[in-house]
Amino acid sequence: MTKPSISHAWRSLRHRNFKLFFAGQSISVMGTWMTRLATSWLVYRMTHSALLLGVVSFSGQIVSFLLGPFAGVWVERWERRRMLVWTQFGGAVQSLALAVLTLMHVITLWEIIALTAMQGVINAFDMPGRQSFLVQMVEDKEDLSNAIALNSSMANGARLVGPAVAGLVVARFGEGWCFLVDGLSYFAVIASLEMMRIKPLDAKRVKASMLVQMREGWDYVRGFQPVRTILMLFSVVSLMGYSWMVLLPVFAGSVLHGGAHTLGWLTGASGVGAVISAMSLALRKTVLGLTRMVQVSVALLGVALILFGFSHVLWLSILLMMLVGFGMLQAASASNTIIQSLVTEGMRARVMSYYTMAFFGAAPFGSLLAGVLAHLFGAPRTVMFTGACCLVAAVWFSVKLPGVRASMRPVYEAMGLMQRA
Repeated sequence: MTKPSISHAWRSLRHRNFKLFFAGQSISVMGTWMTRLATSWLVYRMTHSALLLGVVSFSGQIVSFLLGPFAGVWVERWERRRMLVWTQFGGAVQSLALAVLTLMHVITLWEIIALTAMQGVINAFDMPGRQSFLVQMVEDKEDLSNAIALNSSMANGARLVGPAVAGLVVARFGEGWCFLVDGLSYFAVIASLEMMRIKPLDAKRVKASMLVQMREGWDYVRGFQPVRTILMLFSVVSLMGYSWMVLLPVFAGSVLHGGAHTLGWLTGASGVGAVISAMSLALRKTVLGLTRMVQVSVALLGVALILFGFSHVLWLSILLMMLVGFGMLQAASASNTIIQSLVTEGMRARVMSYYTMAFFGAAPFGSLLAGVLAHLFGAPRTVMFTGACCLVAAVWFSVKLPGVRASMRPVYEAMGLMQRA
């Protein structure tokens, strides 16, 4: 077996459309991470409440969850590139509205909640749209897993740079300038989408009603053990393993006694770990073995969160955040790649909408739960508890793993992957 090379890690960029998308998203996602940090710090500065940090996060994610099943069906019916142009335009409007209100010093908590909910509506369509659009941008199906890994690498590279820049901008100029940069960055994605030469998918007149298509998607997910099990695990990880994000301002300000700079360092450190994880996935030549990665990464995430809850030293917290970022991205990207490699094209958008729901369905309740628990018991104990839940989920997945692999084998044999292993 030949060893993976660095050039092999970038092979999906030989596809012109994906290269354009990668360039546009690299700019836009950096702005997105600037807005995430600026929003959380703005809310914490205004309220000094862990509970309200959870409420704001909940307001956006719950909307994506509720719209998820409908969005998956609509994405399959619409021309995906045009739909993505509109979601990017909507994201620009949302961020620019935040910028104007903040720079004019008139923004209120209710306006933040309303605009966060607006972003939730956009994400409900944007995430399954982008995931299913990858197939059209990457013509060679063997490069699909590499494209997913590079997409994750780019997103988390932006997580490394974006929060670090945002911390400096917030400390020097205020949160509004982060929102302004983010709003303008969306136009880079719109430009990349307009420059693409996309081969349209075979148009098929849909006779079934939306409810029938939603039921078909649900029956497919429920009846296919690998997808069902991975989505259940990802839901638990989203519920417990992602809730640390909403509490980071508390750790930066109250536990580590820092400010926006400290928050930027912690968020950036998780981005470093995530980038390392994404590049390790990009170097892989096959999807075989990814189930073991999911198992190990969820356990690593749990252990790192428990230790992070104990830490009161900045350098140790930064190191542990790197491990958290690695475990979180490894679990999410490996799960995404496995699901994309298994599902049929006719079900792809609907299944990916359930993947979106697994995140946006569990994450809002996780954010709200984390806010309530941190309010009652403190942020450190809350993070330790959520880490322990991730460890339990990893054990459960280990028990289910033999059955999952047995169900995956016929699909991979039909694709010829087992012979190439």
